[in-house]
Amino acid sequence: MPGPLQGIRVLDLSRILAGPWASQTLGDLGAEIIKVERPEIGDDTRGWGPPFLHDGEPHAMSAYFLSANRGKKSVTIEFGKPEGQELIRRLAAASDILIENYKFRGLKKFGLDYDSLKDVNPRLIYCSITGFGQTGPYRSRAGYDFLVQGMGGLMSITGEPDGEPMKVGVAIADVFTGMYATTAILAALVERHKSDDGQHIDLALLDVQVATLANQALNFLVSGVEPRRLGNSHPNIVPYQVFATRDGYAILAVGNDDQFRRFAEAAGRAEWATDERFQTNSARVLNRVALVPLLRQAMVERTTVEWLTLLEPLGVPCGPINSLSSTFADPQVQERGMLARLNHPTAGEVPSVANPIKYSRAPIKYEQPPPLLGEHTEEVLRVVLGCSESEIERLRTNAII
Repeated sequence: MPGPLQGIRVLDLSRILAGPWASQTLGDLGAEIIKVERPEIGDDTRGWGPPFLHDGEPHAMSAYFLSANRGKKSVTIEFGKPEGQELIRRLAAASDILIENYKFRGLKKFGLDYDSLKDVNPRLIYCSITGFGQTGPYRSRAGYDFLVQGMGGLMSITGEPDGEPMKVGVAIADVFTGMYATTAILAALVERHKSDDGQHIDLALLDVQVATLANQALNFLVSGVEPRRLGNSHPNIVPYQVFATRDGYAILAVGNDDQFRRFAEAAGRAEWATDERFQTNSARVLNRVALVPLLRQAMVERTTVEWLTLLEPLGVPCGPINSLSSTFADPQVQERGMLARLNHPTAGEVPSVANPIKYSRAPIKYEQPPPLLGEHTEEVLRVVLGCSESEIERLRTNAII
């Protein structure tokens, strides 16, 4: 069965991660993705490595690029030249969605901004992704995930209490922005069915980072107290952190008072559950300084596997800290099909992390591997724009494609 977005065409002028993450998700859902790249250079991340798949060979591809670009057709167009700009306008006229992540007004000088393209295609949904948005004093600044994690408050609450502020191990602001972009685009598609008009979506990495502070933001807004770095501890739940075991580490994530009672009994410390300092989660949060050292003493009495074996039947959340090799070898991860493999015309089998969405009637299919640079230029020009062979040859001679 075709994907839910079959028949929807996305013109992807984005590169790096946030924009490509959004377009890859839309492609997973069945949309046709036309990725426009610079001739010879392409998306910056094509060169972001090592590691490279098939390093040293002509068809080598960076792991970074592979992570966010399956399901796309690569078209190389030099839109610094008028003929290239006209090709983009023609593609925009034939598309439903355009995604771009150039700096504020970066495409205006080419006549490829929203105000210019909405005249070409009034139904176009145009999504702009920038570091700081289309308004505000920072709108002209370049924005990067690392900077935004710092400016948006995330690093102030990440890391050990006495250590330096720490970023998250993946570009989480970029990934979340890609997901918010996907959500916004899908909602705009639904609205277009009612109004028959497209619209401009303005997404900023900093806005997304602030929005995803979630409960920590409200902890501050309600109390006026700055949250502090707690390492692996939770600001609102105790115990909810990493503990050393006899042979390694385990996560203990007690979500309610009954779970704590069952844990205390299993650990041979039933008296904790009746101690006024620990009876309720609120009391445990207030008395974490007294409770956590007791928990540490108890947790080192058993190995990680022993704790998992003991607590799982009791419904007490406890888990290991897996390496990536252990993660992809985990039977649950394997059963859920989170490792996908795609057949590439030159690179052979290409690994990919599957989309976590599971549909009952329209399962996601992985048929289009990350493309070679310019792999689909002629196909798109012929099929989408109706270009003749002579026109394509002229564009190539003039270094437009």
